[in-house]
Amino acid sequence: FMIPPQADAGWIGEAGPGKSYRDDGSPGPDNEFTNRTLTVMTWNLIHAARMLRERGGWPTGGNDMRRWKDGERFGHPGADAIRALKGGPSQRA
Repeated sequence: FMIPPQADAGWIGEAGPGKSYRDDGSPGPDNEFTNRTLTVMTWNLIHAARMLRERGGWPTGGNDMRRWKDGERFGHPGADAIRALKGGPSQRA
């Protein structure tokens, strides 16, 4: 699941029944704000999809709960190492 930047565009128009964005007489296609935000959103969605496709989807490193339960920490130093860096006491006996 991914939400690219500027993915918040859409034609609201009048609330309730009425003309939709592309209906004859609708001001939607002439609305600069809506057209600009829809264009930016579309390009960001296309680029995000391309990046995911080129990389074979999301990497599983850091997202694999089975490996985490088996002790893998994906490069995270662990709580004791962080406490030691901050000068705090270790929690291990």
